[in-house]
Amino acid sequence: MKKTLIAASLAILSTLPASADLTPVIKKDMPTDTEWHDLQVNEVNRLKLHTNYFAYESAEKALAGDPKASANYLSLNGTWKFHFAEAPNKRPSGFFETSYDDAAWKTISVPGIWELNGYGDPVYVNVGFAWRGHFKNNPPHVPLKNNHVGSYRRIINIPNSWDGKQIIAHFGSVTSNIYLYVNGMYVGYAEDSKVAAEFDITPYVKKGDNLIAFQTFRWCDGSYSEDQDFWRLSGVARDSYLYARNEKMQVSNIKLTADLVNNYQDGVLSVDLDVKGSPTVDFDLLNANGISVSKHSVDFKGQRHGNVAFNIKNVKPWTAETPYLFTLVTTVKKGGKVIEVIPQKVGFRKVEIRNSQLLVNGQPIYIKGANRHEMDPDGGYIVSRERMIQDIKIMKQFNINAVRTCHYPDDPQWYELCDEYGLYVVAEANQEGHGFGYGDDAATKKPMFAKQILERNQHNVEMFYNHPSIIIWSLGNETADGPNFTAAFNWIKSVDSSRPIHWERAEKGPNTELYCPMYLSQKACEEYAQSTAKEDQKPLIQCEYNHAMGNSGGGLKEYWDLVRKYPKFQGGFVWDFVDQALRDTKRGIYAYGGDYNTYDPSDNNFNCNGLISPDRVPNPHMYEVGYEYQNIWVQPTDLMQGKIKVRNEYFFRDLGNYALQWKILVNGKEAQKGIVSDLQVQPQQTADLTLPYNLNPLLADPQSKDVQLNIDFVLKQPEPLMDKGQVVAHQQLPIKDYYLEKSTNPEPEMETLAWFGKLKKTSKKKDKQVTIENQQVSISFDKQTGLMTRYVVGDVSYLADGGVLKPCFWRAVTDNDMGAGINKKYSVWRNPAMTVKNINVKKVKLLGNNSMLVTVHYDMPDVKSRMTIEYLITTSGKIEVAQTLIPDAGAQVPGMLRYGMVMQLPYDMDKSEYFGRGPIENYADRKFSQRFGIYLQTADEQFYPYIRPQETGTKSDMRWWKQTGEKGMGLLVRSDKPFYASALHYTVEDLDDGDKKEQRHIQEVPKSKFTNLHIDGEMAGVGGIDSWSGHAEALEEYRVPFGHKRFQFTLTPMGR
Repeated sequence: MKKTLIAASLAILSTLPASADLTPVIKKDMPTDTEWHDLQVNEVNRLKLHTNYFAYESAEKALAGDPKASANYLSLNGTWKFHFAEAPNKRPSGFFETSYDDAAWKTISVPGIWELNGYGDPVYVNVGFAWRGHFKNNPPHVPLKNNHVGSYRRIINIPNSWDGKQIIAHFGSVTSNIYLYVNGMYVGYAEDSKVAAEFDITPYVKKGDNLIAFQTFRWCDGSYSEDQDFWRLSGVARDSYLYARNEKMQVSNIKLTADLVNNYQDGVLSVDLDVKGSPTVDFDLLNANGISVSKHSVDFKGQRHGNVAFNIKNVKPWTAETPYLFTLVTTVKKGGKVIEVIPQKVGFRKVEIRNSQLLVNGQPIYIKGANRHEMDPDGGYIVSRERMIQDIKIMKQFNINAVRTCHYPDDPQWYELCDEYGLYVVAEANQEGHGFGYGDDAATKKPMFAKQILERNQHNVEMFYNHPSIIIWSLGNETADGPNFTAAFNWIKSVDSSRPIHWERAEKGPNTELYCPMYLSQKACEEYAQSTAKEDQKPLIQCEYNHAMGNSGGGLKEYWDLVRKYPKFQGGFVWDFVDQALRDTKRGIYAYGGDYNTYDPSDNNFNCNGLISPDRVPNPHMYEVGYEYQNIWVQPTDLMQGKIKVRNEYFFRDLGNYALQWKILVNGKEAQKGIVSDLQVQPQQTADLTLPYNLNPLLADPQSKDVQLNIDFVLKQPEPLMDKGQVVAHQQLPIKDYYLEKSTNPEPEMETLAWFGKLKKTSKKKDKQVTIENQQVSISFDKQTGLMTRYVVGDVSYLADGGVLKPCFWRAVTDNDMGAGINKKYSVWRNPAMTVKNINVKKVKLLGNNSMLVTVHYDMPDVKSRMTIEYLITTSGKIEVAQTLIPDAGAQVPGMLRYGMVMQLPYDMDKSEYFGRGPIENYADRKFSQRFGIYLQTADEQFYPYIRPQETGTKSDMRWWKQTGEKGMGLLVRSDKPFYASALHYTVEDLDDGDKKEQRHIQEVPKSKFTNLHIDGEMAGVGGIDSWSGHAEALEEYRVPFGHKRFQFTLTPMGR
């Protein structure tokens, strides 16, 4: 049926009193059943979207700001009768009839996701539609097979006080569509699942009980525009409710444009109003303290539209750093009687692009951003307000100042919270057709998609126009650019000239005002920033970068060194904020793609690429983001005299609410400390400070071999979501480096074993082991493998039963390693053959004592090399190990992931104390957030449970490492240069997936019978430009190339 006929019938119905006992007499006006596969019909009888507001019955209720407490609000959340059909042809007919018997139906909660309530399985795909591999794309048609249909019914009692009012049904988010019925009558239809669908149900309701029924399909033609990289789920994801208004007299829309003028000093608020009736409308602008700063009153006599302007001198502006909000109270009156009151938050700010820079209030801000999907491990698409606040609190903790709503509009509450707490928002339309590709023949370039692409952008702008946090509109994501997006671009510019438009697929073309690429390398970013070409003069803000999948996040420093160097490069949005895995309580795992069945398409764990875990625990790479994003920095001037410069990187706030806490660490231990409470540093300015420490006595001590200055900037007073004393920025400045005086490196203060007599070779030629012993020391090497198999001093064995000390060149491959193909390209190093050529033993004079040098020579044909491992054993049981790799002449062999050895200690020798970077795991290209210090951790504490098993636990730049058991007996590890180390109750072999990614979870990996102590001279960085190409590998300077190598370290037994 054509929409014009439906509209005509509604016009007749609207003359009936709201209390009439309506019967299904208009049942003939039913849906055509083609709406769900018709690209030109995306809504029927849906109310035109308006800005996000709620009309209250009184000023008191309005200022309280809780719609649920209003007499005009009736929640539809709760338990509904529910029927699940496997396909459209199996859905119940007549389910919306008042006489329909639903006694056999089950129930479901609203909001509620079908797949998380036992109806179908969650599907995760990145590229391609949810039916990938089972149905050939044929828009507007979608599959019939497995196109599940959910039918809902519920009796709702309409309050008597609503008699005579307009009643509107609001469904915040229904995927993928909604057919709505009331009391057996068809009301309307809607798609675009991430914005609210509202319907005027006044003609259909009656006093007392009313049947509300709706039906939603798993897939409809709109699914072709909702091909986002996330879980493909179905159901109701946000609040649903009814609300009542005066039908004849009301504000039907209100648009606020709050601008800054006169060099950003004064504010101009333009209020565009659409009204019904001829009301008097009073406007009262309140400051943050609730005090009126300006009032207006307008009589709308025969007018449906009007405009009011407020001019505010010396206005307090809104920024993400200083989110100052006014409240506009709009009161609709008739004859002095209050009809409705609408509160709206107002933030004055100006967004511009000038001189190749994005400006907010005249300042070229940095975008220290993250992409954020609406995802909860238990609710799926259902994200509570409490969870939203938790997310913003974490963002504030880690200095994230901007968020992109990838790749659809979020719950309106999210924008309200971003307004309140201060986050810059790129507001994205619900538009992605990635599965069609980007070629000239992409379906989304064709006229058939013009209406849908335009409407989805209109919905986004119309609904969220009033939010000051939104500084950029985004036309969508990963859809072929073309005339359909030109139309969307032009429409937005016609209704909003106050914000620029972002569109990644336009690249450097006209449909975007920013250059917002994905996963541009550091080199490519610098080339663009340096370019003087005409097409390279837009601000560079990456819409996605630093792909945070698994153990990732390398190379962030290199990006931000460039941002701080080149004005045109202003930052970007890390992909992405939260791992999207779902909690599977039955299996005790976080589930990812492919975990629910083998039929549905899957892109495995490619949705686990967050800065935080599903339950909001920061992943290790988040700490690097927080460091590079911090807003206060220190530069050394003359550290010997305590002189430094403090740089305020904020653009709009001084450092008055921060204190500087400093500490001097000597050999990793605190020696002096102090605080500077008065930091008067203006935005974007630098101030000189002198810290009152005294280095003279410290440096005069010959044991002071490593001296570091730690600086923390902390809050003096609490701020929203941030506590007093919370660290907002930190740095460590070296005063004296541990390795500058290698020959006199300080031993940590720990007891070492004494001399136990001369060492002898006690094994015989026929023995399978070469054994070196004295009264208390016994060390053996297997003649076949050359590996050390026994290491006993006194009554302590430092190798577990069956354990060895062996070379290691491999790590459990990370997601980035796999994406770069390293799991195959470097696989020769996973377990290269090592053939023992000979084992030599000879006595060596060392400090007057007889020591023994055991040298094992290997052939390594797989990697065209030879290796020599030397073990210099002293009479106290101390071993100096030297591992040398000698490539064959002209050998061409891929690089490796690490170069070092692993020692299989007894399981309970699992306590680590180390002097190096910590306490969070860190790698060559992701270590700058971690400071040198002395840290204590167990093997289990060093293990981070990435959702897919992979490398974890490594710490870099070690000065020394102590590994002990319960009674303090253990080993001290040192080297003549900084080294890497970790101690885990897992082996590389068990964590490693091998050549092909397996469907595994960390809970399924068996624990080792050893504590596996890795000691490495080199360890490859983790990379992170992306996770699927050669760029996934670490930058070249952070790799471990093939070549001649020598790594030396010592093992010293400790304790008695």
